[in-house]
Amino acid sequence: MTSVALGPTDQLDPRLLEHRRELTGYCYRMLGSVFDAEDAVQETLVRAWRALDDFEGRSALRSWLYRIATNVCLDQLSGRQRRALPMDLAGNPYPPVEASLAGRRPGTAWVEPVLDRQVLPEDGDPADQAVARESVRLAFVAALQHLPPRQRAVLILREVLRWKADEVAQLLDTTVASVNSALQRARATLADLGGRPAPRTLDDEARDLLERYLDAFERYDIDAFVRLLHEDATQHMPPFEMWLRGAQDIGTWMRGPGSECAGSRLLPVSANGTPAVAQYRPRAGGGHEPWGLHVLEIEDGRIAHISSFLDLGSGLFVKLGLPAALD
Repeated sequence: MTSVALGPTDQLDPRLLEHRRELTGYCYRMLGSVFDAEDAVQETLVRAWRALDDFEGRSALRSWLYRIATNVCLDQLSGRQRRALPMDLAGNPYPPVEASLAGRRPGTAWVEPVLDRQVLPEDGDPADQAVARESVRLAFVAALQHLPPRQRAVLILREVLRWKADEVAQLLDTTVASVNSALQRARATLADLGGRPAPRTLDDEARDLLERYLDAFERYDIDAFVRLLHEDATQHMPPFEMWLRGAQDIGTWMRGPGSECAGSRLLPVSANGTPAVAQYRPRAGGGHEPWGLHVLEIEDGRIAHISSFLDLGSGLFVKLGLPAALD
């Protein structure tokens, strides 16, 4: 989709811009890509801006914007293959050898990461914030992509954003019975895929684990790194199809094909509702270049899964608003 230029920000009604972050979160859950989501939100704001005079007094502004955003997302999803994560596509894990890098898919094939600051509220009730974080977890966003687009919209509006059934029916120009039926089918599909992740808080133990992850990786102490992982931990690295299972295989990978990451510097961030680090690998001539965003899933005091989204010249870091280099 081609972005539509909005023009100077001061030309827009400030009431539209107030909803930009939450609309981005909604479109991200729908589309599985923050870059597609930003395009969708921009298109939403353009349409709303052009029709604002006709809108006045007809309905709540927020509901109207969600109606436009939903239609934009449904248009984007028409005829498009679902985005996924490598573990959703490949059968058995790859052995930790160079040959596992042979399979690679374009960026449009994968669910993409998102920084929390792009889609989550900055303040509010802690319980609501925990639910919001859970709703952008990678596993949940990937599971949403299995749903037909209208079912996806119904589930997000009803269960994540807590809209009433009659409000969703009005937004989608359908009946309450149809909304309830779609929600039931969507719940059943998600249950088969493992259900929704439980809300959790980022406690001191998780923060301490993140610090030890940074320390072990920057020293490239693989023995210390492996001790931070669950024995059956998994890792995948989009855009490659490969994925690994087991702390020992992950360690073997890092000592082998991944050994060029020695000397990296890591920047802690928050992505997809969980701790994450932006990895900058040493580059010829000095300094460090963007390499991978590691989104971590923590369970029982250890790391259960690592999603390493590699930049590889795609501009991922710049698109996410991360530094283009570290000197």
